[in-house]
Amino acid sequence: MNRRRFIVPLLALAVALGAAPRADEGFWPYNSVPKAAIKAKYKFDVTDAWLKHLQLATVRFGGGTGSIVSPRGLVLTNHHIGLGTLQRLSTPEKDYVKNGFYAPTFADELKVPGMSLMVLQTIEDVTAKVADAVTPSMTAQEAAAARQKAIQAIQGEPAQGVSKQVVSLYAGAVYNLYTYKVYSDVRLVFGAEYQTGFYGGDADNFTYPRYNLDVSMFRLYENDKPAETPNYLRWSPNGSKENELVFTTGHPGSTQRLNTVAHLKYLRDLTVPFTIATAEMRETAVKKWMAQSPENARQATSELFGLQNSLKSYRGRLKGLQDPSVIARKEAAETRLRAELAKNAAKQQLLGDAWDLVEKSIGVARQIDAERNFIVNAAGLNSTLFAQARQIVRRAYAPQTADGGRGGRGAGPGGPGGPGLTQGAPNLAREKLNLTESLAFMQKHLGPDHAIVKRILAGKAPEARAAELVDGTRITDSEIRALLVAGGKATIDVSTDPMIKLARDLEPDAQAIAKRYEDEVAGVQAIAYPKIGQAVFAVDGPKAYPDATGTARISYGVVKGYLEDGKKIPPYTYVPGLYERAALHAGQPDYALAPTWVAAKAALNPKTPFNFVSTNDIVGGNSGSAVVNKKGELVGLIFDGNIQSLPGYYIFDEPNRAVSVDSRIILEAFRKVYNAGALADEITGAAARK
Repeated sequence: MNRRRFIVPLLALAVALGAAPRADEGFWPYNSVPKAAIKAKYKFDVTDAWLKHLQLATVRFGGGTGSIVSPRGLVLTNHHIGLGTLQRLSTPEKDYVKNGFYAPTFADELKVPGMSLMVLQTIEDVTAKVADAVTPSMTAQEAAAARQKAIQAIQGEPAQGVSKQVVSLYAGAVYNLYTYKVYSDVRLVFGAEYQTGFYGGDADNFTYPRYNLDVSMFRLYENDKPAETPNYLRWSPNGSKENELVFTTGHPGSTQRLNTVAHLKYLRDLTVPFTIATAEMRETAVKKWMAQSPENARQATSELFGLQNSLKSYRGRLKGLQDPSVIARKEAAETRLRAELAKNAAKQQLLGDAWDLVEKSIGVARQIDAERNFIVNAAGLNSTLFAQARQIVRRAYAPQTADGGRGGRGAGPGGPGGPGLTQGAPNLAREKLNLTESLAFMQKHLGPDHAIVKRILAGKAPEARAAELVDGTRITDSEIRALLVAGGKATIDVSTDPMIKLARDLEPDAQAIAKRYEDEVAGVQAIAYPKIGQAVFAVDGPKAYPDATGTARISYGVVKGYLEDGKKIPPYTYVPGLYERAALHAGQPDYALAPTWVAAKAALNPKTPFNFVSTNDIVGGNSGSAVVNKKGELVGLIFDGNIQSLPGYYIFDEPNRAVSVDSRIILEAFRKVYNAGALADEITGAAARK
C-alpha cells in the first residue's frame, strides 16, 4: 500500500487547509493536544498524566497501531495488521489464516521472526538545535545537508532496545525528538479466522454497517518472559454510548492536506488514476495465480487483501478529488492563507513564491509522467527477476546509488528496498504470469506504437516477451548472480542475459529521468513546501495541526451515526445483524459464517454491540488504534473508515466516520466463540494468565 507518489518525502507537510480545524478534525501530537478547545466543547480536562498514560500504552506496528491491554505485555491490534504474521506462521497442515489461532498458555504463544514493536517514551523539542545548524549564507542544498547532519547528531548512535527519530512538523517550523522503547521479542497470541476478521470481504470494506471481529493479539517479551507493562489500557466494563466523547491513540500515516491546489489536481488527473490502474492489473494477476491451486490461494491471501484494500482506498480518494466542492474548499483555504501572509511584507517576501514554485514543478511532473512510471519505476515490468537484474546493473554502474546513496535515484524495482540479491529464486510460473499482465497493461496504457512499449516488448506480444525474458535469464542461479556482481561493469557490458540486457538498456534513461525529477520536481518542492509550512505556522500557529507523519497522535470525536443518501445510519450494529446479513447474502462466500460463529449463535447475547462509528479523524496507519473514553478505558478498536472518510488524506469533512470493533463483542467472542476465557480474564483483570 506504500506507493511512490509525487509528494515531498519525509516532510511533515503542515496543516489542514491552512486554517483552523473544522469540527473535531486533526491528528494532534501528544505534546500539542488542544486541551482548551476540548474543555470548551466537551467540559473535559485533558491532563498531562492522562496523556502520558495513553502514550505509554500505544504500540507502533509497521504500518499500523496496537495497544497494551494488560500488565503482562498483551497487545491488541487488528486482524488485518496480524494477517501477514498468521500467513507466515501457517503451513499447509496448520492454516492460521483460514482457521485462526489461539494460544491457551504462554508456552503456546508463537514467536514472530523479525517483528519488533515500539512504544513512545518521550518527546523533546529540538527545534533550536536543528535551526542553529543553518546559517543565512547557506544555499538551500547546504542548509538541508546541515539540518540532516544536526538531526543525525541528535539521534545519536543506534542503541539496543532504543530507537530515536527526529520528526519534522509544520515542514520544518518545529522539530521533535521521539524516543521509543523497542521490543524485539514478540509472540502471537490470538488471531480471528479470516472469514470473521474480514467479514463481508472487499464488498463491505470501507462501508457501514459492518460486522467484523478485526482482532489479533500479540505479546511483548523481555528476557524470554512476558514484559512488565504497568501502563496499559483498562477494559471498559460498559463500552461506549451514543454521543459520548471518545479519543483515538495511534499512528496515522502520511496525509497531504497541505498540498497546493495545483498539486491536488495533478493527483486527481494522473497519479491516483495510475495507481488505481496499476493495482487493478496486479489484482488480476494475483487472482489468476490463486485460481491455479488451493496452495497458491492460501499463500496469496494477504497479498490479495492488501491490493484490494489499497484499491478501494484509492478509488475513494479519487472520488473525493473529483468532487468540485473539495477543490473549491482547497482553493478558498489557499486564497485565505496567501492573503493573510501578504499582510506581513517581510514574510511575504520570504515565503510568498512557494505556491508558484510548486505549480511549476507540477508542470514538469506532468511532462515526464509516462517515462517515470514505465522507465524509472518499471510499472510494466512486475517481476522479481527484473528487479534483481536492475539492482545488479546499478551495483556495477553506480554502486552508491544502488545502495541508496547519492540520492538513491531511480528507486523503481531493484532500487533501495528492492528484492535482495541473496534471496532464493522466485516461482518462475508466477514470474511469467505477473510479467505478462504488466507488459499487457503497459501496452494498453501507452498504446502499441509508443516508443517505450516498442523498446521493452522488442516486437513481441506480452506473453511471448515474458516467456523469453524469464526462460532466458540465468540470474535465477545464485552463483551466476554472484559472478555478475563480482565482475562489475565490464561483465555487465558484455552480458547476453535478456533480463540484464533489458535493465542495462533502460538504465541510462532511468537515471536521467530520475535526475530531472529530483532537480525540477522533488528538489523544487523540497524548497517550496517548507515555505508553505512556515506560512501556515506564521498565520495560524499551533491551533493548526500538522499533517500526519506515521508518528503517535491523538484525535477526538463522539460516537455518532450519520446520514447516507437520506437514510439514517445508526452508530451501532448488534450481534443479530451478523446472522441476518449472512442469511441475506446466503451462498456468497464472503458472507458465510465461520463454523465457530455458527456453533455459538445461541450462546451469544443478542444485545451485544458489534461495531460502531465515531467522528474521530483517522487515516491509514490508525488501523489497530484504541478508542478510549474520558477515563482512558478501552471501548473500541479502530479497523476501518466509511467510504466518505477516504478523501481524508486531503480534506476532512462530514460524514467522515471511523469504524471500530466494540470492546463488548471482543469479550463476548473470547468467552463464547473461541473458548478463550483466559484472554478475557487477563484483559478485564479477573485473573492472571499462565
